[in-house]
Amino acid sequence: MNILPAETFVSPEIPWALLIPVLIIAGAGVLGVLVEAFAPVALRRPLVIGVSLLATLSAAVVLVARWLVVVTAPSTAGEYVEDSLAVAAQFLLAVVAFVALLVMAERTTVGDGAFAAQPSDRPGSVDEELSDRKNYQRSEMFPLLLFSLAGMMVFPAANSFPALFIALEVMSLPLYILAATARRRRQLSQEAALKYFILGAFASAFMLMGSAFLYGFSGSLVISDIVPLLATKSGMDWLLVAGTFMVLVGLLFKIGAAPFHAWTPDVYTGAPTPVTGFMAAAVKVAAFGALVRFYQVVAGYLQWDLLPILTGIAVLTMLVGTFAGLLQKDVKRMLAYSSIAHAGFVLLGVFSLVHGSSGRVIFYLAGYAFATVGAFALISLVRSVDSDGNIGTEVTNINRWAGLGKSNPWFASAMLIFLLSFAGIPLTSGFIGKFLVFSDAFSAGLGWFVAIALACSAVTAFFYFRLVRLMFFTESTGDTVVATSEGFVTVAATLSVIVTIALGLFPGPVLDLLSKVVILLP
Repeated sequence: MNILPAETFVSPEIPWALLIPVLIIAGAGVLGVLVEAFAPVALRRPLVIGVSLLATLSAAVVLVARWLVVVTAPSTAGEYVEDSLAVAAQFLLAVVAFVALLVMAERTTVGDGAFAAQPSDRPGSVDEELSDRKNYQRSEMFPLLLFSLAGMMVFPAANSFPALFIALEVMSLPLYILAATARRRRQLSQEAALKYFILGAFASAFMLMGSAFLYGFSGSLVISDIVPLLATKSGMDWLLVAGTFMVLVGLLFKIGAAPFHAWTPDVYTGAPTPVTGFMAAAVKVAAFGALVRFYQVVAGYLQWDLLPILTGIAVLTMLVGTFAGLLQKDVKRMLAYSSIAHAGFVLLGVFSLVHGSSGRVIFYLAGYAFATVGAFALISLVRSVDSDGNIGTEVTNINRWAGLGKSNPWFASAMLIFLLSFAGIPLTSGFIGKFLVFSDAFSAGLGWFVAIALACSAVTAFFYFRLVRLMFFTESTGDTVVATSEGFVTVAATLSVIVTIALGLFPGPVLDLLSKVVILLP
C-alpha cells in the first residue's frame, strides 16, 4: 500500500467567517440539547428559551456585518456561496425565527401551551394524564427549531447538489418531529407529521434523481458548473431538461406549489399552531431563496423548454389556493390555502428574471412571513370556554370567532392588519410586495399571468374579509374567548404588526437595501 508523504497533503481552507451565522444557530441547538439533558428541571425551559432567542439575535447581528462585506465583495466556498441573496434570506430567517420562538414559548396565563408535556406519551394514556397533571413540559422543540433553522440558512446559499440535499434534510427532519407534538388533538398531529414525512420523502427523491441527471450531464456536483457546459453538451439536452425540472419539483414541493401542495392543508391544520406559523413563514423564505438561485443560475437558461410548464404551475397554484380557500371553515386550513395562493404570486416574480427581481421577491417574502407568524400567534390564543369559565382547547372553526372584535379589540385589530396584508390592501406590506412582483412579471412579458394573479388576489380577499365580518359585525356565540398572553405572544404579534405596517408605509429604505441583492452567476 502506497502512503502519500505528509508534505503532499493540502489541508482545506475553510472560510469560517462565511459560516459563523450558521454555526451560531447549530451550536445553540447542540447547547439546547445539553441543557435539556443535564440542567435542573426548573431551569431547563427558561435556559433553552434564552439560548435560542440569544442565538437568533446574535446570528442576525453577524449577518448585518456580513451584509456590509458581501455587497462589495461576494464570497464563495465552493459548495457554499455568500452573496447578497444568501445573506438577505438568512437575516430574514433569523428574525422570523426569533418571533416564532416567542410564539412557541407562550403558555398563556392558563399555564398550558401548544405542545404536549412529553411528546413520547401515548395520546390519552395514563402517562400523558400524569404529565399534564404535574404540569411537566419538555423543551426539545426549541433545539429542534434551531436545527431546522440551520438547514434553512444553508439552503439558499447551497451551490452544490449534496449541500442542497443535506440542507433540505436538516431543514425538514426536525419539522417532521415538531409537527407531531401538539398538546391536543395528538392523533391528528401525528397523522399530519406522517403525511409530511411521506410526501417530503417523495420530494427528496425527485431532487436526488434530478441531481443525478444533472451530474450525468455536467460531470460536476457544483450547480454553477452546469451552465458553461451548455454549448458543449448539445446531444444531452434531454438529460439537462429532465434533471432541472426534477430539482425544481423538489423545491416546488417545499413552497407548497400545486400540484405538489397536498401536504400543506393537513400539516398546517394538525401541527401545533406555533410550528405551523414557523413552517408557513420560514420554510417559504428558505425554499424560495434556493429556488431563485437555482432558477437564475441554471433553469433560466432553459426558459424556452420550461417556462410554459412553470407558468402553468404558477397559475394552477394560484387557482387552487384561491378557490379551495373559499370553501374552508377552519382558520388554519384557510391560511394554508392562502399560503398556496401566495406561493403562486411569488413564482411570477421568480420567473420574471428582470433586473432587481430577486430583491423584490425577498421583500414580498418578508411582508408575508411577519404577517403569517403574527396571524398564527393570535390563533394560538383563541380558546373554547365552558359555562363555568374554564378555558379549553384552541378554536379554529371560523364561525366560532364571531364577536371577538367586540370582546377583544386589540386582538381583532391585529388580526385585521394581517388579513389586510394577505389581501394586498394599500398601506400594508402585502400591497407593496404584490405590486412589485406583479410589475416585474408584467415587464417580463407575463401580462396574461399577471391578470390572472390580480383576479385571484381579489377573490382571496373574500375569505379574508369573511373572517373580518365575523369578528367585528357578528354577535358572539359565547363559547369562545381570547386567552390572556403571558407576554410572549403579545410581543411577537406587536412586532409583526409594526413590521407589516412599516413595510407598507415606508418601503423605500428596505427596497434600497434589497436592490443590492445579486446572485453570483458562473
